[in-house]
Amino acid sequence: MTIRGLRKVITHDEDVHEDGGRACTPPLRLIGVAAVLRNPWAGQAFVEDLGPAIRELAPQLGKLLTDRLVALCGAGSIEAYGKASLCGTACELEHGSALIHTLHFGNFYREAVGARTYLGFTNARGPAAAQIQIPLMDIHDSGRRSHYLTVQFSIADAPGHDELVVALGAATRGRPHHRIGDRYSDLNAIGRDVENPAGV
Repeated sequence: MTIRGLRKVITHDEDVHEDGGRACTPPLRLIGVAAVLRNPWAGQAFVEDLGPAIRELAPQLGKLLTDRLVALCGAGSIEAYGKASLCGTACELEHGSALIHTLHFGNFYREAVGARTYLGFTNARGPAAAQIQIPLMDIHDSGRRSHYLTVQFSIADAPGHDELVVALGAATRGRPHHRIGDRYSDLNAIGRDVENPAGV
């Protein structure tokens, strides 16, 4: 599959064996995969309809990155997931958002891991080597705080000023020594419900 404007694909893979002076058993594995591509709207004036490029590129990028992640660790081992975009300094923030905030992109990952929750996300702008941060959450339960994690890495030469970075992230377990409870215990303690946690 040839993806228009694709320059390269990056993989970030780390295993955490110790945290807080205690062993992590099993180790926490954090993985990020990212595609660097030329902004398909670069050099154009304000583009009102982003739809054609979204429909062309988002499914290709979603499949490429999902396949890479699943090949690295297996769909059955992914417990937390997320996505991110990073726009070059000459790019409109909406351009990176356009490629990740669509089911044409995210549903490849969601279906591959059998997830029910939405994908946590960041959209940002920055120069080459700016940090990419992919917030993660449990693939089935958005209130399970043990799986609130962040995959962090940078790419030395990306994004270029007219490039976009589109990324997916994964974790094979929650934080090693999780001990702050979950959203539901807080709701119970303050007498609120899931549908209206602020009681407004």
